[in-house]
Amino acid sequence: MSKVTVGKKVPAFAVEATGSKTIRSKDLRGSHVVLYFYPRDSTPGCTLEGQDFRDNHTRFRRAKTVILGVSRDSIASHEKFKAAQGFPFELLADTDETLCKLFDVIKQKNMYGKKVLGIERSTFLIDKEGVLQKEWRKVKVAGHVEDVLAAVKAL
Repeated sequence: MSKVTVGKKVPAFAVEATGSKTIRSKDLRGSHVVLYFYPRDSTPGCTLEGQDFRDNHTRFRRAKTVILGVSRDSIASHEKFKAAQGFPFELLADTDETLCKLFDVIKQKNMYGKKVLGIERSTFLIDKEGVLQKEWRKVKVAGHVEDVLAAVKAL
């Protein structure tokens, strides 16, 4: 499977999501899509990032934009995280790393002096036609959602 490239159509995908749904790329056509990848449910940085997207959800919705969070956690973990934080958007369970590989977000990280493979916090903006318009890699949570919202409004 090839990797995504800014300015090109994102290859078709289908991933299991919260709410007993399967999210298919073809069903997202007609809306802008913010796909944000985060390392793990219920960890401090991931919780803050999700809360920022939650708190700005209405602004994204007004801009005809769907927000989807992605990690390798299970649906059960995602359901708990979503309920605890009151997220109004779905979380995708990429347990087989299909999306992670497509968007090239699995990177070597240092955890307490040990090298591990994990998700590098990244966000992707896909337009209404399914074309990748912008990517943010090595995301720092503070101020990130405002940057993404500005990019959505510029489309």
